[in-house]
Amino acid sequence: MSDFELGGMTTFNMQHGFPEALVRGMRSGFLSDTDYHHLTQCENLEDVKMNLAETDYAASLINDANLTPILMQERATAKLVVDFNYLRAQASEPLGQFMDMITYEYMIENVMLLLRGTISGRNVNELIAQCHPLGMFKESTMRTIPTFEANARGYADLYETVLVDTPVGPYFQQYLDLNASRVSVAGDVRNILEEVQIEILKHSLMKLYLEDFYYFCVKLGGETAEIMCPILRARADRNAINITLNSFGTPLNDPTMRETERRNLYPSIGDLYPAGIELLTKVDDDQKLAQALGSYPIYRTIFDKFINLSVDEFSIDDEFYRREVHLCELAFESQMHFGVFYGFLRLKEQEIRNLVWICECILQRKKDQIGNFVAVFSSNSDWRAESTRKGGAHH
Repeated sequence: MSDFELGGMTTFNMQHGFPEALVRGMRSGFLSDTDYHHLTQCENLEDVKMNLAETDYAASLINDANLTPILMQERATAKLVVDFNYLRAQASEPLGQFMDMITYEYMIENVMLLLRGTISGRNVNELIAQCHPLGMFKESTMRTIPTFEANARGYADLYETVLVDTPVGPYFQQYLDLNASRVSVAGDVRNILEEVQIEILKHSLMKLYLEDFYYFCVKLGGETAEIMCPILRARADRNAINITLNSFGTPLNDPTMRETERRNLYPSIGDLYPAGIELLTKVDDDQKLAQALGSYPIYRTIFDKFINLSVDEFSIDDEFYRREVHLCELAFESQMHFGVFYGFLRLKEQEIRNLVWICECILQRKKDQIGNFVAVFSSNSDWRAESTRKGGAHH
């Protein structure tokens, strides 16, 4: 990549002012506290659709007679993809590359979905239908990934298709280079797919991606680095904690695997890196994980709840989402940076999760749990000023 000037207060708007104005305008399309209140009072999904008639989701649902949680997710995601691609079409460099890098995560997710399908022998059309729209490759590539032949030549074709012809190819290449002692030729990619659990491959690729994106933001500098680096550090910490948590009861929790395979999955960025990561390589149960995170106030608070509350009372995923929402909302509080584009996408994804949750609770008659979501741009959020939460702010 050639070097680009991000632009400061005097020049940023010449290059990126228009798309930034667009994405800030899109903030008005988020559901309000009042919208959420009305949605949680709905008795059926027809009421949900009616209550969304005055929101940005109205046009997306107008042709659907019967709303379901899956349909809600599909229609809302499709709208988000259209909005994101519209913003991308207005972007000049380096904003264009920044927005492209946001989509690499979805590409990795899609490739992993297709590879899992290969192992389980599922229908290729089903798999492609489940892929995220922001991570799609050309159709011929999508169809080749899960249908390669189970021989050396077939795996060599997989290498050439997945690792070379896609934007996420460099991460696969890095992964193969790191495992070079076990891989001598392209055809031996088969050994990696068979020997290493698919989740290990996924976390390895995500580690490389997060590090790459982080240092790209550092290189951009300015307000973009100030906003994006904390967001990506928090994301890296979340991945490290989840990798540790999900390894309990699996081979990755064996003493030798903890020090080798599991250690290699942890990102080399984040607030936990390096001291906290060193502690994570040694833990083998929930209590020791909580102790290891004791020196980090944010994570200590989360894990105190995790240890002491039941599954129905507490969701660790929601706690991580809550922190991400906080950081992404802060992106809208300053100007002349790229973090607002990342924040918009992540906050919209949270809003979609909220809508699906509300629909599921109504469908399953679990109205007592319907409020267990993380509202976006809510005046009731913990991190809002006290006067705002009490409704005493001046407007």
